[in-house]
This record gives sequence, structure tokens and C-alpha cells, in this order.
Amino acid sequence: MVYAEVPDDPTAYKRQEYWEERYSKEESFDWFKTYEDLKPLLNEHITSKDARILMLGCGNSTLSEDMYDDGFHNIVNIDFSKTVIENMAEKCKDRVGMEWIEMDIRDLKFEDGSFDIVIDKGTMDALMCDRGDVWNPDEELVKTVAQEVDEVVRVLKVGGKFLYITFGQPHFRKPHLERPCWTVKTSTLGVAFHYFFYHMIKESKST
Repeated sequence: MVYAEVPDDPTAYKRQEYWEERYSKEESFDWFKTYEDLKPLLNEHITSKDARILMLGCGNSTLSEDMYDDGFHNIVNIDFSKTVIENMAEKCKDRVGMEWIEMDIRDLKFEDGSFDIVIDKGTMDALMCDRGDVWNPDEELVKTVAQEVDEVVRVLKVGGKFLYITFGQPHFRKPHLERPCWTVKTSTLGVAFHYFFYHMIKESKST
């Protein structure tokens, strides 16, 4: 079942109760692009099938399942929705070794430098849904997004990569992603309607 309703208030995407209700009704939904669409870029940036991968705000996307079936067996999925974590853990119980953990992306319960790859496919976009001025986001939004990015920096190994898939154009997203420890690079997907694939390599322990 696909959850077709679009909330009247876009800030609903930021609220946990919205997602709990949605995931209680919806089996699967992929924001932006599927694994087949992303596979060339993901394979370019994830050079080892043994890489330890963290999927931020996994939701009920099939991305982790498809990656697992393609040989990436060391995937940790997190989401702040207890419902979706329970549903996905049950759905993927035969995919041995894949983890599903209820967790806030702004407060990751992992050790420093514990992942090779961190992937965000649309999760930061949900945090940024607001009625305000996109050119001048409010302080709370900036702080929330900074918490996510800073946690990504912390849990990545030196040489690890942050891969972010979004419809957000570089002039809106790059200021939130920039950190002293990496250079933000962008690839573009699509023809009529563009999606963006941001890729960053952690070059030092500095945040």
C-alpha cells in the first residue's frame, strides 16, 4: 500500500507522530530514486561490499533491501519511528546481519569513527520542511540540520564517505553540509527534473 496523502502542513514531515501514523498504514515507499537508479553512483563511491554502512532515516524504502541483495551485507538502518523499525525488521528477518534500530539521527548512539559509509536519502529534506524562507532558514532549522551533519562527521572513519540524495539544489544544501574535514561535491541525476547526489569524504578527525 502506498500512502498517497500529502499533509496540508509540510512541517508534518518533521514530526514523529506523523511518521508513526503513516508507517502503520504504508508498506513501502521510496523517495526520489530507487536502488537501480542510484546503483552506478553508489558503486562508484562504495568500493567494498564489506563496508559498514549506516542508513539514516531508513523509513520503509527498499534501498537497504536492494543493496543487501546486491551483496552489501553490513548495513545498519536507523529511524525514529518504532513502528517502521519493527515492520522492517520483521520484513527483512531473513537478511542475516542487517540491523534495524530505533534512533534519532541527531543523537547517534555509535562510537566515533565506526562507519565507512553514511547514506541519507531524503531524511535531511524532511528535517528542512518548513513554511519559512528557504533563502533564510530559521535558527532552529539550521541547528537541527547541523546536529545531523555533525553526528555523521563523528561516526565516520577518516576516509569514510557521506552520501546524500535529495532534490535540494546546491545553493540551498551546500551551506548546511560544509565542514572543515571535507569538500562537498555534487553529481546530478535526471533530465527534466533534477535530483542531486552529494558526496563527501572525511579527510581528518576535525569537525
